[in-house]
Amino acid sequence: MESNGDTPPLLWEEELRGDAHWSGVLRRGITLRLTAREAGANVAALFYNHEQLSERYNMADTLKAQHTAFLTAACVCYSDMGRVLCSITADSCGWHDALCGLSDAALIAARHGSTRFQEQRNERHGNGRDAMLNELGKYGLGARDLVPNINFFSKVTVDDEGGLQWQPDHCAAGACVELRFEMDTLAIFYAGPHPLDPSPRFAPRAVTLTAWRSGPAPAADACRNRCPENQRGFRNTEMMFA
Repeated sequence: MESNGDTPPLLWEEELRGDAHWSGVLRRGITLRLTAREAGANVAALFYNHEQLSERYNMADTLKAQHTAFLTAACVCYSDMGRVLCSITADSCGWHDALCGLSDAALIAARHGSTRFQEQRNERHGNGRDAMLNELGKYGLGARDLVPNINFFSKVTVDDEGGLQWQPDHCAAGACVELRFEMDTLAIFYAGPHPLDPSPRFAPRAVTLTAWRSGPAPAADACRNRCPENQRGFRNTEMMFA
């Protein structure tokens, strides 16, 4: 992304290869675009208030407050303090899973076979839980700080028997979602398979992370005005910066 007079100047951009994890602080007023480099991408994400890491993304409040079971444009991601960590300002996918959590080592080994760093080195099979714990440890956090995450680019529906069904072919190459951060947020991402993806082939897809300065949410903002709960959430957030 380059500045053309209408587009804000790029702050930074990098590729998150398949099976890689990343963490960093996204400041208030920064927008981050996640772009799928290939079809079938999945990005597990966790968010924490950088100033007070005990405040973190709350899946139940996020879904309940917005009367939804998935995330898309105009949705926000709530913390457990009723504040808005980030808003989804653009989305070409239309559905991001907020229910199914992370893969772990046992699931990956059962589905794809066991691997070890000693033999496979960087080609070993990673998993979402270990990836998140690796990044959390850099900030003095650990297993007790793992909370239900978002799986960007993945769609999961409920069948007639109440079972969760992962939907293939949902994410096309080039699909993107944009997150505007409403407070200084520690963001953690893992570009690995969704835990319900039944493919026997371990083939995590790469994504591109692109950041620019967009400014905080204006008064006439689709995310702010999606519902009265979001208006209150933004007010709670903005009181931190008053």
